[in-house]
Amino acid sequence: LIEENLLDAVIGLPPNLFYGTGIPASILIFKRKRPTTDILFIDASREFEKEKKQNHLRLQDIDRILQTYKDYISIGKYAYRAPIEEIRENEYNLNIPRYVDTFEEEKEIDIKAVQQEIETIEAQLAEVRAKMKQYLKDLDIY
Repeated sequence: LIEENLLDAVIGLPPNLFYGTGIPASILIFKRKRPTTDILFIDASREFEKEKKQNHLRLQDIDRILQTYKDYISIGKYAYRAPIEEIRENEYNLNIPRYVDTFEEEKEIDIKAVQQEIETIEAQLAEVRAKMKQYLKDLDIY
């Protein structure tokens, strides 16, 4: 289907979107007589409203998916227009994370501030233990 230039887009949806299916689903869009051999990958798996039993796509999520598909362009951390050569290099693997990088870098931790916070908590703990020991002595339990 890829070599025959029929696959137009792969859209990843959020988990628990369809009744009885907790896993994320995908939509494959096929089209004849396409003007390009590129395939658009859209990662809409984080675009949803969480509800008790089932997640659902909001109107804004659907609009974003549709607009991205209409524009057929790459958007950082959301969509990627992959050339057929790249798909061949990836052995025709259509796994969305292979093409759409959604990695978020963790913010840097201030080790000195964390160490100081630990020392403050340890001092407070020692103070509470001393008070507790005194209370137990006053009650002739210790």
